[in-house]
Amino acid sequence: MAEIQKIISELIQFRDERDWAQFHNPKDLALAINVEAGELLELFLWKSPENANRNKVKEELADILAYAFLLAEKYEFDVKEIVLEKIKINGQKYPVDKAKGNAKKYNEL
Repeated sequence: MAEIQKIISELIQFRDERDWAQFHNPKDLALAINVEAGELLELFLWKSPENANRNKVKEELADILAYAFLLAEKYEFDVKEIVLEKIKINGQKYPVDKAKGNAKKYNEL
């Protein structure tokens, strides 16, 4: 968890040095995640996954994660806690015996 907190601290320092906190409200952070996710998708458009530019994928993924960490910080969410909680919820929705090797949504299993 210390690593995640270090990342968040670095992001906050970067943001605050530029006086960008005023722009980082939850709505705009959520929109930024969506915009960056769109840019990530564009890297795969009309090509096989193997042909996507790995360096650009890395950059867009970093942007998505950065905005997600900042949004979590805004709501004072513990990133490790919320991810582990979601894994547990998904484990209940997608039990191994029904979901293994199956891409169906939980309500179709």
